[in-house]
Amino acid sequence: MAGGLGSRFWPMSQADNPKQFIDILGTGQSMLQTTFARMEMLCRRENIIIVTSAAHANIVHEQIPGLLPYQVLSEPVRRNTAPCIAYAAAVIGSLCPDATVVVTPSDHAVFGSQRFADNLADAIEVVQTNDWVVTVGVQPTNPNSKYGYIQYSDNYSLPNHNRLHPVVTFTEKPPVEVAQQFIASGEFFWNSGLLVWSLPVLKAAYERLLPAVAASFFSLSAISSDQVVAEAYATAESISVDIGIMEKLDNVHVLEASFGWSDIETWESLYITYPHDTDGNAPVSGNIFLYDVKNTVVHVPNNQNVVVKGLNDYIVAAGGDTILICPRADEEQLFRFSNDVELKQLIGKQNAKSAQS
Repeated sequence: MAGGLGSRFWPMSQADNPKQFIDILGTGQSMLQTTFARMEMLCRRENIIIVTSAAHANIVHEQIPGLLPYQVLSEPVRRNTAPCIAYAAAVIGSLCPDATVVVTPSDHAVFGSQRFADNLADAIEVVQTNDWVVTVGVQPTNPNSKYGYIQYSDNYSLPNHNRLHPVVTFTEKPPVEVAQQFIASGEFFWNSGLLVWSLPVLKAAYERLLPAVAASFFSLSAISSDQVVAEAYATAESISVDIGIMEKLDNVHVLEASFGWSDIETWESLYITYPHDTDGNAPVSGNIFLYDVKNTVVHVPNNQNVVVKGLNDYIVAAGGDTILICPRADEEQLFRFSNDVELKQLIGKQNAKSAQS
């Protein structure tokens, strides 16, 4: 799934180049590219399908050359994850009706690719011999209110899988106080967004729980025209797979991840995840010179020099024609900042057009 907006990473992530297409972690590859490489450890390259916004399909082809037409599915409008997965499932079904399907976000960070591949291989084995859905849970390290949580039973689902448990409940982004209670109970994982299920089990779940979505999308195929796809999306309900499907199933099991994971949803989460220097700074990208700077995250283009003096607990970031210098504690104001910048740019364009006329 590569259709997110990544608006919390403004100004680096913008409408024409969102988070999944950016080198967030300073590795030399975008998050989409690293996700694709991980999935190539599990299956053949031609079996990987990317669902993205129609506006970003060209970026996908640029970042991962050589993809076949059916491997990049364009959504004409955003309808959340349930229709996105249904669209991909329909195309997969037209190519391989008995496929095992792994659903993964394209903009999450995974640490330990081989452990990731081993965990997913275990999940694939489970769903190929049981009519179950397997999701992957991550042991929480803090009461993060921006993550989903999975409550699990202490029982083991299978004798030879001591990391696999029945799911009790899903909770989407609880308040910090509730997340603290979840962690204290020792009964909850973070929800990684990874799902593994057989295509027949997936389709049966949609047909029972989201019949309108199933009716609109499961008639699509690898050769459906843009018009047919647009018609399916025009009437599709906008709903997440967690709310529409996962929370209502009784055959969901969670596999505890042995790999490191982070949603990297915000500048703060990037700061926490990225290795720090001796002053607590996270100098992710750019030709960076820091003087009397502490606990600050810096992310600018690699070819750009940035000199920072005397900041403590700040975000310094650049994207497009915008530079952001903001206290980490004020990150929630990014939406206001981006709206103000866009409004001023729009007024400037209108004034320039008026002057020309």
